[in-house]
Amino acid sequence: MAAVARVRDRASFMRIYDHFMPRLCLYLRGLGCQEAVAEELAQEALLRLWQRAASYDSRQGAVSTWVFRITRNLHIDRVRREPGWIQVVEGVEVGAEQEAERFSSAEDFAEHAHLARRIEELSAVQARLMRMSYFEAKSHQEIANELGMPLGTVKSHLRRAFLRLQDRMRGQS
Repeated sequence: MAAVARVRDRASFMRIYDHFMPRLCLYLRGLGCQEAVAEELAQEALLRLWQRAASYDSRQGAVSTWVFRITRNLHIDRVRREPGWIQVVEGVEVGAEQEAERFSSAEDFAEHAHLARRIEELSAVQARLMRMSYFEAKSHQEIANELGMPLGTVKSHLRRAFLRLQDRMRGQS
């Protein structure tokens, strides 16, 4: 990155491009972008990296953090330009940013987004139990107490939901 910033070194930029392009596309696909849109936004993000390389400060974060933030902002800008977009809640972006920062890579984020979509395909009860167990990190006993369900019922619903998710994830791989 330093060579790109100092002397606009194209070979260094191409190494950055080759490394990040597929990761950015995967990240954007996880956010729900179509493949062509994901490629367009990823290219735009990398173009901005090239144009603004001199403003990158390694003390404030890794190159990956910087380029993923650029990509995320481009995605948000694109969504806001779509007809019918309505800002529902102030601070949703903050929640999305915190959500994205929980993941160590774009692949992790994309897998999380894919899993979340698959969970929504389950029955309402199974989806709720899976979210409580895996995303809210609640124990089976905590779930049973909160929902007023027998512990065995919670466990059997979760087991069936897990098996159904496994089958669906294998079927798509």
